[in-house]
Amino acid sequence: MSLKSSAKEEYLNKINEMKLSQKKPKELENTDFFTVAEERRSVRHYDPMFKMSKEEIEELLHIAVQAPSSSNLQPWRFLVIQEQEMKEKLLPIANNQKQIVDASAVIAVLGDINAYQNAEKIYGAVVEKGRMTEETKDFYVQSINQHYGNLPVDQATNVAMIDGGLVSMQLMLAAKAKGYDTVPMGGFDHNKFIEAFQVPENFKPIMLISVGKGIQEGFDKVRLPLQDILTWNTF
Repeated sequence: MSLKSSAKEEYLNKINEMKLSQKKPKELENTDFFTVAEERRSVRHYDPMFKMSKEEIEELLHIAVQAPSSSNLQPWRFLVIQEQEMKEKLLPIANNQKQIVDASAVIAVLGDINAYQNAEKIYGAVVEKGRMTEETKDFYVQSINQHYGNLPVDQATNVAMIDGGLVSMQLMLAAKAKGYDTVPMGGFDHNKFIEAFQVPENFKPIMLISVGKGIQEGFDKVRLPLQDILTWNTF
């Protein structure tokens, strides 16, 4: 392990030395949006015996993909890593963060920089619903292909990253509402992840999200006051 990767691993796992309550994550009786948003925590300690079914994970993803996206192109792609052997394979790539192997699953959120190629399918479905004429659809599809199809890779990746952030937050809120816990992770080696899991070239890693049943609550939120981060109208 290089000094650089060792320092990153130390940084990411140092949080486990913080003084946390031994309480389990709060079970919500009220799952209205504001309660879920307030009570969601980044949980790093999971019950390794708790298993989520394929159907339970798909239910969360179904809610997550209701998120908005640029031109409704939905560039998010998901790799669900659930088999223990595959989680063990991911562990060193993700700097040995224990939630990788203890959580029920790790969902890799990826962004497809070629998502514009689905414009015909997406807007064709809008036509089938009677909400758009064929002529309007053709205009949108042509415009989308011309714009997104000519974006430099870095700009196309930026679009995918923004949309990937939206879907990821929605996924984590959905999980909390259903009684599960999550933690998003950006601390992993993207190149090694791509190689190890044979990620297609046009799929750009955005984040990893561990999901499962927490056994120790995350620490209380500390947030900057609004007056430190809010400006009205202009700087």
